[in-house]
Amino acid sequence: MKSQVVTFLIQCPDQKGLVAKITSFFFEKGFNILSCQQYVNGLENTYFMRIRLHSEGSDLSKSSLEKDFLALATPLQFKWSVDYGDEEQNVAIMVSHTSHNLYDLLERSKEGGLNCKVKLVISNHNKLRYVADMFGIPYYHLPITKETKLQQEAQVRELLEENSIDLIVMARYMQVLSSSFINDYKERIINIHHSSLPAFQGANPYERAYQRGVKLIGATAHYATEDLDKGPIIDQDVKQVNHESTTKTLKRIGADTEKLVLARAVKYHLNNQIIVSGNRAIVFPETGE
Repeated sequence: MKSQVVTFLIQCPDQKGLVAKITSFFFEKGFNILSCQQYVNGLENTYFMRIRLHSEGSDLSKSSLEKDFLALATPLQFKWSVDYGDEEQNVAIMVSHTSHNLYDLLERSKEGGLNCKVKLVISNHNKLRYVADMFGIPYYHLPITKETKLQQEAQVRELLEENSIDLIVMARYMQVLSSSFINDYKERIINIHHSSLPAFQGANPYERAYQRGVKLIGATAHYATEDLDKGPIIDQDVKQVNHESTTKTLKRIGADTEKLVLARAVKYHLNNQIIVSGNRAIVFPETGE
């Protein structure tokens, strides 16, 4: 194995000696531990670990490492994954009318703030082609009606497969994906939506928020599941507002908050900082990488 940073994500029933067994395994294989983060859910007796290693000093191949680790993992009932950090992930962005999330993600990617390759933008409208053109990203306009939903989704699937897409970001894509589509990309679709208190769903949420005189405006990023807007939450944020805030002000604050929350969620996913447990996302903090 070449000199590189390797990240393991582990979850299992909590039990004595886990840290010693895991860290000893990697020490014996010649790895240097860069960081080791852990969390125990006492209510569910579940242990979670994110461990980052430097492979310099180890002469193991990837296949040998995984085979040997499996021998450790099986009796301890590990659910685990490994990332070798040697390839950028391929990302597809899906969007409808609003540009703020799309523009922000493309800019962050171009400037190195997100470790990925944005391969394409898919939209059911042609309105935002100019944004993708600014960054030289292919833009695919795939209109959709109630009658053509499955046909359009098949076209989307084809594009994703052709481009070897690892992560799909719904940057305000205002269509409901089918259950089969979501399940085929489980924990690889990130969605963003506004969240104000009290909650306002449907059309013109900020107008109704203004009418109620809300005091908090926020955003939620989560993995898409069959239950609309109820998947594992990756990141959230809120901003305080007051009676002087107009509908226009609320929209601006909401858009700014959405950009930050979505960008953080995408970054956490790309950096292998997330373990999904049931309908909860365990998000380990950054360690300076």
